[in-house]
Amino acid sequence: MAVKVKVNAEACIGCGLCVGSYPETFEFDADGKATVIGEMDEAVVDEAIGNCPAGAIEKE
Repeated sequence: MAVKVKVNAEACIGCGLCVGSYPETFEFDADGKATVIGEMDEAVVDEAIGNCPAGAIEKE
């Protein structure tokens, strides 16, 4: 099942871990911050949230 996620742009440090690990879900915006371009599989969403060093990824 797909889960919607969002990135808190204020918290994002632009490290690229999410973009590199989940390119089908995240990409960089013009400011070098991660932005959501798709949904995540429910099986990996908690992993992505936990891996973000800035805590910027959240479930919607």
